[in-house]
Amino acid sequence: MGGENGPAAVPLSHRVPDLGALELLLAVARLGSLGRAARARGISQPAASSRIRSMERQLGVALVERSPRGSRLTDAGALVTDWARRVVEAAEAFDAGAQALRGQRDSRLRVAASMTIAEYLLPGWLIALRARRPGTAVSLLAGNSSVVAGRLLGGEADLGFVEGLEIPEGLDGTVIGHDRLVVVAAPSHPWARRRTGLTAAELAGTPLILRERGSGTRQVLDAALARHGGLAEPLLELASTTAVKAAVVSEAAPSVLSELAVGEELTARRLVEVPVGDLRLTRALRAVWPTGQRPAGPARELLGLTRGTP
Repeated sequence: MGGENGPAAVPLSHRVPDLGALELLLAVARLGSLGRAARARGISQPAASSRIRSMERQLGVALVERSPRGSRLTDAGALVTDWARRVVEAAEAFDAGAQALRGQRDSRLRVAASMTIAEYLLPGWLIALRARRPGTAVSLLAGNSSVVAGRLLGGEADLGFVEGLEIPEGLDGTVIGHDRLVVVAAPSHPWARRRTGLTAAELAGTPLILRERGSGTRQVLDAALARHGGLAEPLLELASTTAVKAAVVSEAAPSVLSELAVGEELTARRLVEVPVGDLRLTRALRAVWPTGQRPAGPARELLGLTRGTP
């Protein structure tokens, strides 16, 4: 019985030859010799003869008459060749269209990434991708993990990177590395001069300068301190890591940031890491994409470049 859009499609008969066999038959018709057709197709003459005989058995008719002077098509072979030409031309048009679609896909790559990955990891990956695919135009949209998920689900990005505790709903993903969060303060802050580490309860009870809700950093910190009474009301909530660092350096208050983001400031002693004795803040870095849509083309290649992330 037919469906809503017309009669049900009838599956192809097992007697329909494959494209390779049809292309060989067309070469025999064009060149007038099974041997020349075999060379044109890059196979041996015995292999070509075997393939023609197999096609004749499949169709149930003789296609080629062989003689010392060469090979010629039978009447049935001439008719089948006409049909084969149309099938091969249609397949070539299909292949050209598929190549055009792949070319359109491969001409651009839209990446959405949470702030730490966008600022400290993606530049190196994109430089490596550029060396491999100089013709691919890449755009980068940076935002917190919630924003990245929205971009992917809205079709505005081909591949995303997030830093939260879990893969956002509606997305699949894979862990590409891990990151450590550290407590940092200005060198003049009392915490920087402590001889003993903080406790988790002290950290939880202190107004800090933090990233906004929805960021991967904030998700990890909220979860880690939930059993210690939860985070105190932040002194400031800022939408970028750069802004948070600037506020901490200006001695406003301490913060908790990615170790990737504060390496330069710690080396230059503009910030000091403050140990927390009973708290370990680590998180997975993930590549993500819409559920059921595995990365392809340049997105897949970029994903491969992320392997080995610390």
